[in-house]
Amino acid sequence: MNVFVPAIAGLLTGAGLIIAIGAQNVFVLRQGIRREHVMPVVAICTVSDVVLILAGVAGLGAVVAAYPQVVDVATVAGGTYLLILAAMAARRVMYPDAMKVSGGSTEVGRWAAVGTAIALTWLNPHVYLDTVITLGAVANSHGPQSKWVFAAGACVASLLWFAALGFGSSRLAPLFARPRAWQLLDVVVAVVMGLLGAGLILSAAF
Repeated sequence: MNVFVPAIAGLLTGAGLIIAIGAQNVFVLRQGIRREHVMPVVAICTVSDVVLILAGVAGLGAVVAAYPQVVDVATVAGGTYLLILAAMAARRVMYPDAMKVSGGSTEVGRWAAVGTAIALTWLNPHVYLDTVITLGAVANSHGPQSKWVFAAGACVASLLWFAALGFGSSRLAPLFARPRAWQLLDVVVAVVMGLLGAGLILSAAF
C-alpha cells in the first residue's frame, strides 16, 4: 500500500475531528491575538493530542492483536462516529456560527494559561472519544504497519491546526469571526467525514 494513503487519511481524519468551534480552539486563538504565552499553550494542546492519539493506536492495537475480530467492530464503530460528525457538520452548515474571541482584556499569567490549556484538553470527555477511541480504531483498521503512518498524519493535523490558530491568529481572527467561513469549512468537514466513515463501514462489510 502506498505509504501516503494512510498518512493522508490520518491527516484528513485528524483535521476533521479537531476543526470545530470549541472552548479549546477559542482559547488558543484568543491567546494568539493577545500574544500571551502562545508557545506553551500551542505546545500543550499539540503534545496532548499526540500523546492521546498514540495511546489510542497502541492501546487498541494491543486489543486487536489479542482479539483480531475486534478490528471489524472497531472499524464499524469508528465509521459510524465519523458519519455522525459529518451529519453534525452538515447541520452546522444550515445554522452557521462564528468563533467569538473578543472580551476579557485582563492579562493571563503564564501558569494560568498553561493550567487552562491543560484543563480544556484533558478534562474534555470528547477529546478521548475523538483521539483515543475514534482515531485509535480508524488507525488500526489500516493494519499493523500502516496504523502508525495514519497516526503520524493525525498528529501532523493537530500540530498544523494549533500552530495556525496560535501563531496566525492576527490573520485568522477576522476570518473565524465570520459565520460564512465556518459554513464553508463545515461543508468540507461534512464531505470528508462522510466519505471516510462510509469507506470504513464498507471496508468492514466487504
